[in-house]
Amino acid sequence: MPLTGTQYANLIASYVVHNFGHRGITVYREVYLGKTIIGKNRRLDILILEEQTRVAMGLECKYQDTAGTADEKIPYALADLEQLDMPVCLVYAGKGWSGGILHMLRASPLAAYCEPDGESLAPSDQTRELDAALAMTFKWWDLVVRGKTPFTIGKKA
Repeated sequence: MPLTGTQYANLIASYVVHNFGHRGITVYREVYLGKTIIGKNRRLDILILEEQTRVAMGLECKYQDTAGTADEKIPYALADLEQLDMPVCLVYAGKGWSGGILHMLRASPLAAYCEPDGESLAPSDQTRELDAALAMTFKWWDLVVRGKTPFTIGKKA
């Protein structure tokens, strides 16, 4: 079922709280933070704050289920996020992206595909990219080695 932008941002915020809230983070929605590259007041969709370390990460959420004008906003959104002096990520999902924009999103180190199951909110292959971005920001390396066995000498692969 198609989601609105607000519904998608709420889904991502819910996913983060559900799976990582026990790690000492607080999730905020629609936080004003500085100015955009064109001088407007910037409003982040999601701000994640790790209380103990004071490390923060900003998320912009973009969902596009049908072809439309959201494509035109992606280059601007990536350029704007690049100017923030903090860890950031453009989180995206949906089937309405054009091939060129989808290529741009997949190639960007600032973008992460994430489409959690709205009922279980369980981590999956559909959330792996956001999970990795969170791991790199907050040093939660267990997220990227989940299900792996440590290598030992003499063990055959």
